[in-house]
Amino acid sequence: MTIVKSLINVAEVAEMLGGCSKRHVMRLANAGKMPAPVRLGGLVRWNRAEIETWIADGCEPVQAATEGGDDR
Repeated sequence: MTIVKSLINVAEVAEMLGGCSKRHVMRLANAGKMPAPVRLGGLVRWNRAEIETWIADGCEPVQAATEGGDDR
């Protein structure tokens, strides 16, 4: 199934971010500084394409980008 392969877990996101901790990824997500995860029951997953795009764009905080301001 294609959709399953496009969802990644917190460890995979942490690895894509250069090996940061899983806790750091969750802090970024909870603060709205990265694309929001998809929650499947008790599972937390991210869309791989959204994470790749976010990284390619320089990991700009998502809340600041959606609010239209540059409050970094």
